[in-house]
Amino acid sequence: MSDVEWALKIIKRPLQSEKALMLIDRQNTLTFIVDIKATKHDVKRAVETLFNVEVEDVRTLITSRGEKKAYVKLKPEFKASEVATKLGLM
Repeated sequence: MSDVEWALKIIKRPLQSEKALMLIDRQNTLTFIVDIKATKHDVKRAVETLFNVEVEDVRTLITSRGEKKAYVKLKPEFKASEVATKLGLM
């Protein structure tokens, strides 16, 4: 399995809620639904592999629907809005 295939198994989909879009603008942070078994380190590696960016911080939580949500803050030299545009979120 290649790195990209592995990363696509970790990152299920980006979130496009009002809060997620606000975080892109204000905190340079992307929001994803990720594999329930994925660690913060896995999420960081997957985002860096898929989008060719550097990640500063990853925060995760389990939603009431039983999904794992990851907030991925990018380093200042990378723009979350550019990644969001590539993903078709903006």
